Amino acid sequence: MRLMLTDRFCSRVKLREGEVQADYYDEAVSGLALRVGQKKSWTLHYGGRDSRKRLTFGTYPTLGLAAARTKALEAKQEIEAGRSPIKAVDTFKSIAEDWLTRDGANLRSKDKRKSALERLVYDVIGDRPIADIKRSEIVRLLDQIEDNQGPVMADWTLATVRKIMNWHASRSDDFNSPIVRGMSRTKPKERARKRVLSDEELRKVWKAAEASGVFGRLIRFILLTATRRNEAAMMKRSEVKGEDWIIPAERYKTKLDHLIPLSAATQRLLEGDSLIFTTDGETSISGFSKFKAEFDKASGVTGYTIHDLRRSSRSLMSRAGVNSDIAERCLGHVMGGVRGTYDRYEYRDEKLRAFEVLASLIDRIVNPKDNIVPMRAAQ
Repeated sequence: MRLMLTDRFCSRVKLREGEVQADYYDEAVSGLALRVGQKKSWTLHYGGRDSRKRLTFGTYPTLGLAAARTKALEAKQEIEAGRSPIKAVDTFKSIAEDWLTRDGANLRSKDKRKSALERLVYDVIGDRPIADIKRSEIVRLLDQIEDNQGPVMADWTLATVRKIMNWHASRSDDFNSPIVRGMSRTKPKERARKRVLSDEELRKVWKAAEASGVFGRLIRFILLTATRRNEAAMMKRSEVKGEDWIIPAERYKTKLDHLIPLSAATQRLLEGDSLIFTTDGETSISGFSKFKAEFDKASGVTGYTIHDLRRSSRSLMSRAGVNSDIAERCLGHVMGGVRGTYDRYEYRDEKLRAFEVLASLIDRIVNPKDNIVPMRAAQ
């Protein structure tokens, strides 16, 4: 039905007996319709007769009639310019990117939050109008993350989504965040992970990694360098200087260049002319959730995250007798106090010895030698 929509009509219209849903097209803005069903939502119909498309971009009364007409006109301008009309709608992704540019820009964790959004959130709710996202959708998203990356990562993602939605609510006349208390997946004392692989688990993981292509090579590299997943995955050949790998400040957590002397075992894992870990030769490896799920089946080891490999490597360093300060420097942790302020020595040689010792211990665990020497019987 086509008519001149009014706020009075929008607020009062209901489904007639026997109807499941009904569309009421606005005469003021062609293509704009109020779809009445279990809820009232705004839709924009566009395209030719054979390629008709529909964009849903808000619910009534959260998005009023005047605002819906404005959004529809902006979307039509995008269509006429040959662009996607989604750009004219307040999608979760567009709001998140605004937040990252404005309030999120000064956070130390900005890069980590951006990465989590790109890896875990945008594919699920990124193109959804933020006003239409339901609490149940957030719950399903968190379930998925908890199942694949663990409850700590689910809570980290929830905290980021909450910040974005609260930020948008503070700038909007109509939006209310669907996130409420009680949606977190861990108890406070459980949030600090302590998972370290046992020798038997390490053996299984390493053996599976040897037969798992690029992802398996990345797993072994992380164990040998105690690096974070993205730092290793995005490694470039240009960052390797001789036997040293220098992770540039712009993609390192501390925002400082980090020097990692490469052990002989680590150097044998370096492949590629430009990107070290790539599946297509053009972009760094990604899609870790899928890779990890398949890898867990192959190794038979579950219940750990890729970041737990870094913690396992740090524990192995202590077990191998590496000085605690040197081990912390190997992991790129900033030293506190006077040492952190005035001691700029890179400890390159000490770190190299630590990484060689780590590689040697891993080799002994993965390839145990029989220390029992058979003795000849007395003649």
